[in-house]
Amino acid sequence: MLRHLFKLIWNKKGTQSLLIIEIWASFMVLFGVLSLITYNGRNYLLPIGFEYERVWNLDLAANQDTVEVAAKLKRALQRVKSYKEVESAARTSSNTPFSANQIGNSVTYKKVKVGGDFYYTGADFGKTLDMPVIAGRWYKEGDRVAKFIPIVINRKMQDQLFLDESPLNKVIKIDDKSSYKVMGVVERFKAKGDFMSDTPALFEMIATDDNGNSNILIKTKQGTDANFEARLVRDLATMLPGWGIEVSYLRESRVNRHNLTLFPVIIFLVISSFLLTNVALGLFGILNLNIARRKNEIGLRRAMGATEGKVTLQFLGEIWVLATFSLILGLIFAVQFPLLKVFDMDSAVYIMAILASIVVIYIIVTLCAWFPSRQASRIHPAVALHEE
Repeated sequence: MLRHLFKLIWNKKGTQSLLIIEIWASFMVLFGVLSLITYNGRNYLLPIGFEYERVWNLDLAANQDTVEVAAKLKRALQRVKSYKEVESAARTSSNTPFSANQIGNSVTYKKVKVGGDFYYTGADFGKTLDMPVIAGRWYKEGDRVAKFIPIVINRKMQDQLFLDESPLNKVIKIDDKSSYKVMGVVERFKAKGDFMSDTPALFEMIATDDNGNSNILIKTKQGTDANFEARLVRDLATMLPGWGIEVSYLRESRVNRHNLTLFPVIIFLVISSFLLTNVALGLFGILNLNIARRKNEIGLRRAMGATEGKVTLQFLGEIWVLATFSLILGLIFAVQFPLLKVFDMDSAVYIMAILASIVVIYIIVTLCAWFPSRQASRIHPAVALHEE
């Protein structure tokens, strides 16, 4: 049976080669889209690692003011904490949660070097975002005067940098210069949103004389409204004349990040759907045309005792063989992605996308071939032979 199918396909290799190319192109597009969906879907299922619902980001810009900037930032933080509407507040660097800013660096421990995201924060940063510490503790104000700069890392950094060792109280180097001491470990910190992968992260305590890192995260009490925001901005504008003051909500910033992530996925889905629809229509039309041209063959097979099921299986088998050729060609390209670690995605993402693409392609070609195959199987042999 299989040999007969190969012979039939070879006899019409010109037409069939176009179908193979169409199915191959569909597989590659599906593979790309499903890789993107799988990657984002897996990330979305992981907890984000912190709370954001009642957290505001206060962005302070000194502009032309260069006099005692560190002292003014300290007084601004104290003023923010003094409001009864504020549960907690902490200074942080510009790469606040859900922002577009990013700060990266590499750390070294026992000749192992790992790159990661760096966050410069105050002592109450973990409290403000309700970040649970799974080992050790968050750094405190008094830790900054110690010999080593206190830091907190996430579990991903721990796994890659320390392997099976406990990171607590270990001393690491950043840029092979300054020494830092690990005070605690948090589970994860997906600062760029739910669709962000869990990457190595490090939190360093801001120095008291730091003139930069002028963002303040504010955790407000339940029921705090825009009236407090207006009063907060007005009071700080009086305290810091000439400074830029902007307030944003992490909840809204998270939605914006989601939209930025989902937009390209939706675009690729539309393109993929359009391509698959064209391929399906093409397959359906070609199979109908083939049936019209092969009535004598169908009638002869029916006259020789072939059942409706066997005739249907023959046409389905032909399209399955074509699909298999196309998928083998597509797999040659697709398997290069996990082998070469393209786009730095986990190999499991590509493998899942490959398997899902194969299943979808077989479902599409089977559905497209089923109706024409059933129609062909119901042709009466006498009618087919008489027309010939």
